[in-house]
Amino acid sequence: AREAQKEWRKSSFAQRRLLMRTMLRYITENQENCARVACRDSGKTLLDAIIGEVLVTCEKLAWLASTGEQHLVPEYRDTGRMMMMKKVKVEFTPLGVIGAIVPWNYPFHNVFNPISAALFSGNAIVIKVSEYASWSIGYYKRIVDACCKAVGAPTDLVQFVVGYGETGDALVRSGVDKIIFVGSPNVGRIVARAAADNWTPVVLELGGKDPFVVCDDADVDGIVQTACRGVWQNMGQNCAGPERFFVYEKIFDKFCNSVADVVKRMKTGPSLGDPSVDCGAVCMGPNQLKTYQALVDDAVSKGAKVLSGGYIPSLTSSDPVSSRLAKGSFYPPTILADVPENANIAQEEIFGPIMCIFKVKGNSDDEAVRMANNCDFALSSCVFSGSTSRAKRVADRLVAGMSAVNDLEGCTYMSQSLPFGGLKKSGYDRFAGPEGLRGLCSIRSVCEDLVPFIRNSIPPPMQYPSSGVGHNFAQGLIHMFYSTSLLGNLKGMWMLIKYAGAKPPPAPKAKLA
Repeated sequence: AREAQKEWRKSSFAQRRLLMRTMLRYITENQENCARVACRDSGKTLLDAIIGEVLVTCEKLAWLASTGEQHLVPEYRDTGRMMMMKKVKVEFTPLGVIGAIVPWNYPFHNVFNPISAALFSGNAIVIKVSEYASWSIGYYKRIVDACCKAVGAPTDLVQFVVGYGETGDALVRSGVDKIIFVGSPNVGRIVARAAADNWTPVVLELGGKDPFVVCDDADVDGIVQTACRGVWQNMGQNCAGPERFFVYEKIFDKFCNSVADVVKRMKTGPSLGDPSVDCGAVCMGPNQLKTYQALVDDAVSKGAKVLSGGYIPSLTSSDPVSSRLAKGSFYPPTILADVPENANIAQEEIFGPIMCIFKVKGNSDDEAVRMANNCDFALSSCVFSGSTSRAKRVADRLVAGMSAVNDLEGCTYMSQSLPFGGLKKSGYDRFAGPEGLRGLCSIRSVCEDLVPFIRNSIPPPMQYPSSGVGHNFAQGLIHMFYSTSLLGNLKGMWMLIKYAGAKPPPAPKAKLA
């Protein structure tokens, strides 16, 4: 990858755009194959893969091809008041080799997202994929290599490594120029510590518990499907997805009944071969099911009510649905209502198919904001109200890296011009948008002569050895350029004239032998 990047860093933006369009063409023409491979590796439904994997990847590639260059060409800046004979700019040069450690929840997009940004910014990339979703990379690597070959790019630009934690640690310590890590806070802390040993910069995206606020004047019927899609898209295994629903007391019962009615008609099971399945499998297997159940049981013990699901399917169950789901890695879509704030599920990331509904008493915006911000995660958020201005006022008070007004918070990701990332326990730095693209570059400040034959020189009063009045001359400069009054500016000019003739004392004459 390092050797291939030495050639690729010199590529033109025209060639990079062609690579993005080539990948985009392949994906759009083979979208179902790309999605089906992701389904086999993760257990999600074909619809979840099409909209959560393929659609967002196409938007990313289209954005890079159409507007990526304008964010990486040199950017000329204001020179400042005293530098009028100069021109200054910021240059964005490729860092070199990017290392990415990505999770299993979106096997296709989690690979093509960092690949596209790294290649467009002139870098190479080494990706460590999750051991839970490594089968698919054979197909995805062939796509990337073929597209690179088609545009004359080195095929070694993109490399994959597979393994457990030791493999990720080796990648972090390997000398890559930047690490992008998407995963849990606990592992993110380990990655940051390892990267610190050799001063490797890190992007950390560590998940969230996004609040979904429903004000008392919101159109419940109009947002029920949005709420359900937010929770059960990809079985809730989403970095940015609503996990905490803060519903005002006035409409609480209606909202709970409405989402429960939807869940009763949803179908869970193996997704490939049955397009009528709404909820697919849980990727990480039995241990993850036990984690979900522990969170549900804790919430119920503290007063939450189970409106749907809330159990691990059993082969011995008399319920045919439960016994059927027990043959695979499935957890039924679950709704918990009246969840107390002291429940573990109110603070711990679920990353699963569980909707947690909290009642906002008194229909108070202040109370909703307090409850929503009472969390260590701060990735994304959304607010729904019949009044757009009210929804925006509430959203502006939520502590989060992203926010949506009267729409699902994930809609911010469909605008690839926006950076993606959070605050607090959700991590730091950003990918996507101009910020993410420039984050893959070395940012260099450059100052040049505006007119080549006119150059700055040190004024005589400020030259070595000291004339004794250099400080007076410097004060005149400050008055002339920065005084906030005309009188001060004139004072500065007078001081410059007064002390301009001062020169360093002459060198002593050499004594005759």
